[in-house]
Amino acid sequence: MAKHVFKLPDVGEGVVEGEIVKWNVKPGDTVKEDEPLVELMTDKATVAIPSTVNGKVVSTTGKPGDMIPVGSELIVFEVEGDGSPEPEPEPEPEPEPQAKAEPIVATPAAPVVSPPVSSGSRALASPAVRRRAREAGVDLSSVSGTGPAGRISHDDLDAFISGGGRLAAVQSGVKLTGVEEHPVIGLRRKIAEKMAISKRNAAHFSYFEEVDVTELENLRQHLNSTRSSEQPKLTYLPFIVQALVKAIRKFPQCNAIYDEEKSVVFRHQAVHVGISTQTDDGLMVPVIKHAEAIDVWDTANELVRVTSAARAKTATVDELTGSTITITSLGAMGGLGATPIINHPEVSIVSIHAARDRAVVREGEIVVRKMMNLTSSFDHRIIDGYDGALLIQELKSMLENPATIFM
Repeated sequence: MAKHVFKLPDVGEGVVEGEIVKWNVKPGDTVKEDEPLVELMTDKATVAIPSTVNGKVVSTTGKPGDMIPVGSELIVFEVEGDGSPEPEPEPEPEPEPQAKAEPIVATPAAPVVSPPVSSGSRALASPAVRRRAREAGVDLSSVSGTGPAGRISHDDLDAFISGGGRLAAVQSGVKLTGVEEHPVIGLRRKIAEKMAISKRNAAHFSYFEEVDVTELENLRQHLNSTRSSEQPKLTYLPFIVQALVKAIRKFPQCNAIYDEEKSVVFRHQAVHVGISTQTDDGLMVPVIKHAEAIDVWDTANELVRVTSAARAKTATVDELTGSTITITSLGAMGGLGATPIINHPEVSIVSIHAARDRAVVREGEIVVRKMMNLTSSFDHRIIDGYDGALLIQELKSMLENPATIFM
């Protein structure tokens, strides 16, 4: 048997270091080639680092939240045959002379009562699984996880509940004093950094408008009823993406990236639409590349593909970077309005809200129409309020007259 030192490989895109998000292995585990070892967050995306050898894990370097430079030691394996040489240990520094310690007089301390700690606080599970367990009253420490390092999956939780697993005791009228610490690492740290940069640097202004999507809804229903088995079911989003592409032709300044260090605005002819997507780990923005070159059906296919990849953690760096304008939507939970934060360094973002039946006045008569609110934010350093409003009015006109989307 020999020792093999596995170093953090170059993951491309100029990445020089990565932040450990989650270890999938621990000392003593036996792994096979291509088995995922650790999840790392880079400046571009979260990537799973696979093993290049078959062997037994002897030691790992770093814990979640630590930054690991490319080329530095990550794992030491025990492998068959000749391994890689182990790094030379650094000489221990000479101990510094210590001053004579002064005697310390102990004083009696008051007894400390520790706050109660949830028995399930150590269980490994995604936020979505924790939320389901909390709603079902299940103590996660009682659930056996089948995932890496005992991680509890939705299937594990379902099996526990269906098997008559015990419910956590619920008491009313009891004061709670426990505090859970959640390190802000990985994707959550990246989200925090980008949001703070955007709010700090971009001069946000927001614009609200309502859109009558009754005709668009009729068209959507018709196309869905006549689509082939190979075609995806259409939501509002593919139409909105294509309408936005057409509107940008008149207002190219809204499809741009602002380089603050160079004081240069890069207006893109290609329209790469970022789609804000909620995942178990947090918000991600996969990108539909060259939306100007595809139709509504292809847009629907791309929407499903890139958002599914983001949620499954299989999206590539290319699929998570390069957007020139972003759309955010909460679907049926869309509410009435919001003030979306621009996806820095872009200069525009459009937020879609729920389509609901409302009573409106048309030609002096009160009628029921399908109405949707659009809200948007623009970087006022680059986009004048007048131009931002005109873009949304153009988008509104196309959505209310959906035939124009196809012209």
